[in-house]
Amino acid sequence: MTQSAHFDYSGQVVLITGGTKGIGAGIACAFLGAGATVIVCGRSEPEQMPAEGGREAVFMAVDVRDYDASEAMLQAIVNEYGRLDVVVNNAGGAPHALAADVSPRFHEGILRLNLIAPLNLAQLANRHMQQQEQGGSIIFIGSISALRASPGTAAYGAAKAGVLSLAASLAVEWAPKVRVVAVSPGLIQTEQSHLHFGDEEGIQAVAETIPAGRLGNPEDIGNACLYMASPIASYASGSNLLLNGGGEKPAFLQAGTANN
Repeated sequence: MTQSAHFDYSGQVVLITGGTKGIGAGIACAFLGAGATVIVCGRSEPEQMPAEGGREAVFMAVDVRDYDASEAMLQAIVNEYGRLDVVVNNAGGAPHALAADVSPRFHEGILRLNLIAPLNLAQLANRHMQQQEQGGSIIFIGSISALRASPGTAAYGAAKAGVLSLAASLAVEWAPKVRVVAVSPGLIQTEQSHLHFGDEEGIQAVAETIPAGRLGNPEDIGNACLYMASPIASYASGSNLLLNGGGEKPAFLQAGTANN
């Protein structure tokens, strides 16, 4: 359940990349529920815009891999609303592909989308936020893939590991005006879960491996972003908030016979 009622973002302007579906839409709904003006960007406008409490996000068609387009988007937001308080670098992803079988161009594309584009957007956002009296917050959406082996998405895991390093380094460089943090989801159930886990039976089987007894959902990540961008988390700059339902049970516990 979204905890937006506990936060007040009235009068604040929030940009969420890739905010039209999945985790991004969950984050958008959380900030909408907390009173923020929310802009979401993506390559194509969705059939259904994120909405919460009778309020709807504003869509801007932008491919975040295009530096000039990203720069123009941020300037347009500041021109229109007069400020930019929070940027959530959420856009990203990767199809399942074994590292030995794909081309260098494939790997470069994954790194460009998941590491270079968020870095560029953060740099552009920082320029605006540093000029604001209230500064701002930048949240990188990381991944559990950065913290464990990521077979089938090796370049993606490497890119997300880079994102965590970025959050720590940029937090030092841009403090105290701009706070930079990371929020790292574990296994999250979205409209694309079947691509990773199979049918409903497969999704349930995966859920049973998680101590919390369920996959995470986009609202869980939205709640975390509300907290991390708020004054309550003012001392969390540079940190990574891992949301994984207690983690993944070590395989050796099931494989061994000593305590079964």
